[in-house]
Amino acid sequence: MVRPPCTIHLVRSFLTGVVSGTFYGTGLGSCGITNSDTDFIVAISHIIYDAFPGYTSGNPNNNPACGKKIRATYQGKSVEVTAVDRCVGCAEFDLDFSPSAFDQLADPSIGRLHGVQWQWIS
Repeated sequence: MVRPPCTIHLVRSFLTGVVSGTFYGTGLGSCGITNSDTDFIVAISHIIYDAFPGYTSGNPNNNPACGKKIRATYQGKSVEVTAVDRCVGCAEFDLDFSPSAFDQLADPSIGRLHGVQWQWIS
């Protein structure tokens, strides 16, 4: 499937939803950046990553999703995170947060959050 060129308008409307969220140990992500657990980052599902507007496969470091901002909200708490990785184990709309970002939404002992709302903000 061929997608149109990426614009902010397309990004904002591209695959936003209510999902579950987890957290993971960070490191070198698909965007080619090494992050730490204290960074406010997120891995998006491989389905969204691979179909992101403007991505033509090849080098994952060049995916237009890399560096895009997402606002996630759970039970009245919000966090802004940067997309830096591709989550192979995630369902289509799920997000995988860094531990610090997850901690802004809920206690890590919960493990998985159901009903996280999110949207692209840049």
